[in-house]
Amino acid sequence: MEIERKFLVKKENLPENLEQYPCKEIEQGYLCTEPVVRIRKSNDKYYLTYKSKGLLAREEYNLSLTKEAYEHLKPKADGIVISKVRYVIPEKDGLSIELDVFRAPYEGLLLAEVEFPTEEAALTYQPPQWFGEDVTYSTKYHNSTLSKGKNDIL
Repeated sequence: MEIERKFLVKKENLPENLEQYPCKEIEQGYLCTEPVVRIRKSNDKYYLTYKSKGLLAREEYNLSLTKEAYEHLKPKADGIVISKVRYVIPEKDGLSIELDVFRAPYEGLLLAEVEFPTEEAALTYQPPQWFGEDVTYSTKYHNSTLSKGKNDIL
Protein backbone atom coordinates (compact mmCIF):
# COMPACT_ATOMS: atom_id res chain seq x y z
CA MET A 1 0.00 0.00 0.00
CA GLU A 2 1.31 3.42 -0.96
CA ILE A 3 0.12 6.22 1.32
CA GLU A 4 1.43 9.60 0.24
CA ARG A 5 0.71 13.30 0.16
CA LYS A 6 1.81 15.52 -2.68
CA PHE A 7 2.58 19.25 -2.65
CA LEU A 8 3.49 21.89 -5.21
CA VAL A 9 6.75 23.74 -4.54
CA LYS A 10 7.78 27.13 -5.92
CA LYS A 11 11.32 27.48 -7.22
CA GLU A 12 12.03 30.41 -4.92
CA ASN A 13 11.08 28.23 -1.91
CA LEU A 14 13.43 25.33 -2.66
CA PRO A 15 15.83 24.34 0.11
CA GLU A 16 19.34 25.73 -0.28
CA ASN A 17 22.15 23.46 -1.48
CA LEU A 18 19.77 20.97 -3.08
CA GLU A 19 22.77 19.23 -4.65
CA GLN A 20 23.85 17.97 -1.20
CA TYR A 21 20.95 15.49 -1.14
CA PRO A 22 20.95 12.09 -2.86
CA CYS A 23 19.21 12.16 -6.21
CA LYS A 24 18.02 9.84 -8.97
CA GLU A 25 17.56 10.43 -12.68
CA ILE A 26 14.09 9.10 -13.47
CA GLU A 27 12.43 8.39 -16.80
CA GLN A 28 9.00 6.82 -16.90
CA GLY A 29 6.29 5.98 -19.37
CA TYR A 30 2.75 4.67 -19.04
CA LEU A 31 1.52 1.57 -20.86
CA CYS A 32 -1.94 2.14 -19.38
CA THR A 33 -3.42 4.86 -17.16
CA GLU A 34 -6.59 3.07 -15.93
CA PRO A 35 -5.35 1.06 -14.11
CA VAL A 36 -1.88 2.58 -13.98
CA VAL A 37 0.80 0.37 -15.53
CA ARG A 38 4.12 2.19 -15.61
CA ILE A 39 7.67 1.47 -16.70
CA ARG A 40 10.46 3.34 -14.95
CA LYS A 41 14.18 3.79 -15.26
CA SER A 42 15.69 5.05 -11.99
CA ASN A 43 19.42 5.58 -12.52
CA ASP A 44 20.45 2.08 -13.67
CA LYS A 45 17.47 0.15 -12.25
CA TYR A 46 14.31 -0.68 -14.18
CA TYR A 47 10.76 -1.43 -12.99
CA LEU A 48 7.25 -2.27 -14.11
CA THR A 49 4.69 -0.86 -11.66
CA TYR A 50 0.97 -1.41 -11.21
CA LYS A 51 -1.02 1.16 -9.18
CA SER A 52 -4.68 0.85 -8.27
CA LYS A 53 -7.11 3.75 -8.22
CA GLY A 54 -6.87 6.12 -5.29
CA LEU A 55 -5.51 9.47 -4.17
CA LEU A 56 -4.12 9.41 -0.62
CA ALA A 57 -3.76 5.61 -0.48
CA ARG A 58 -3.58 2.99 -3.22
CA GLU A 59 -2.15 -0.41 -3.94
CA GLU A 60 1.24 -0.44 -5.64
CA TYR A 61 3.26 -3.39 -6.94
CA ASN A 62 6.76 -3.15 -8.40
CA LEU A 63 8.49 -5.78 -10.52
CA SER A 64 12.11 -5.57 -11.62
CA LEU A 65 12.80 -5.30 -15.33
CA THR A 66 15.98 -5.73 -17.32
CA LYS A 67 17.31 -2.79 -19.30
CA GLU A 68 16.41 -4.69 -22.49
CA ALA A 69 12.81 -5.23 -21.34
CA TYR A 70 12.51 -1.54 -20.41
CA GLU A 71 13.89 -0.45 -23.81
CA HIS A 72 11.50 -2.86 -25.55
CA LEU A 73 8.47 -1.46 -23.67
CA LYS A 74 9.42 2.23 -23.84
CA PRO A 75 8.23 2.80 -27.45
CA LYS A 76 4.89 1.26 -26.47
CA ALA A 77 4.24 3.94 -23.82
CA ASP A 78 1.22 6.14 -24.44
CA GLY A 79 1.86 9.87 -24.56
CA ILE A 80 4.88 11.58 -23.07
CA VAL A 81 7.77 9.74 -21.42
CA ILE A 82 8.35 11.84 -18.31
CA SER A 83 11.85 12.83 -17.26
CA LYS A 84 12.75 14.26 -13.85
CA VAL A 85 15.36 14.41 -11.14
CA ARG A 86 14.26 13.18 -7.72
CA TYR A 87 16.00 14.50 -4.62
CA VAL A 88 15.54 12.61 -1.36
CA ILE A 89 15.49 15.03 1.57
CA PRO A 90 15.32 13.87 5.21
CA GLU A 91 12.16 14.94 7.04
CA LYS A 92 11.03 14.79 10.67
CA ASP A 93 9.81 11.58 12.29
CA GLY A 94 12.03 9.40 10.08
CA LEU A 95 10.14 10.38 6.93
CA SER A 96 11.67 11.43 3.60
CA ILE A 97 10.63 14.10 1.14
CA GLU A 98 10.92 13.08 -2.51
CA LEU A 99 11.30 16.32 -4.46
CA ASP A 100 10.72 15.89 -8.21
CA VAL A 101 12.23 18.51 -10.52
CA PHE A 102 10.65 17.92 -13.91
CA ARG A 103 12.34 18.33 -17.27
CA ALA A 104 10.70 19.41 -20.55
CA PRO A 105 7.87 19.60 -21.37
CA TYR A 106 7.10 20.15 -17.66
CA GLU A 107 10.21 22.15 -16.85
CA GLY A 108 9.38 24.42 -13.94
CA LEU A 109 7.07 21.90 -12.25
CA LEU A 110 8.27 20.97 -8.76
CA LEU A 111 6.40 18.37 -6.71
CA ALA A 112 7.22 17.12 -3.22
CA GLU A 113 5.86 13.77 -2.08
CA VAL A 114 5.98 12.26 1.39
CA GLU A 115 5.10 8.59 1.99
CA PHE A 116 3.61 7.50 5.30
CA PRO A 117 3.25 4.24 7.23
CA THR A 118 -0.45 4.89 7.98
CA GLU A 119 -3.30 7.04 6.74
CA GLU A 120 -3.51 8.62 10.20
CA ALA A 121 0.13 9.73 9.96
CA ALA A 122 -0.58 11.18 6.51
CA LEU A 123 -3.65 13.08 7.66
CA THR A 124 -1.94 14.61 10.72
CA TYR A 125 1.29 15.54 8.88
CA GLN A 126 2.34 19.18 9.14
CA PRO A 127 4.42 20.01 6.03
CA PRO A 128 7.48 22.26 6.14
CA GLN A 129 6.97 25.94 5.32
CA TRP A 130 8.69 25.64 1.93
CA PHE A 131 5.90 23.35 0.66
CA GLY A 132 3.15 25.00 -1.34
CA GLU A 133 -0.38 23.87 -2.17
CA ASP A 134 -1.42 20.36 -1.13
CA VAL A 135 -2.42 18.61 -4.37
CA THR A 136 -2.85 15.12 -2.88
CA TYR A 137 -6.48 14.97 -3.94
CA SER A 138 -5.93 16.30 -7.48
CA THR A 139 -5.41 13.75 -10.24
CA LYS A 140 -4.09 16.65 -12.35
CA TYR A 141 -0.66 16.18 -10.76
CA HIS A 142 -0.46 12.40 -11.08
CA ASN A 143 2.41 11.49 -13.39
CA SER A 144 0.00 9.25 -15.31
CA THR A 145 -2.13 12.33 -16.06
CA LEU A 146 0.95 14.39 -16.99
CA SER A 147 1.96 11.68 -19.46
CA LYS A 148 -1.18 12.41 -21.49
CA GLY A 149 0.16 15.80 -22.55
CA LYS A 150 0.72 19.31 -21.38
CA ASN A 151 -2.18 20.73 -19.44
CA ASP A 152 -2.75 23.97 -17.57
CA ILE A 153 -0.47 23.18 -14.60
CA LEU A 154 2.33 25.59 -15.49
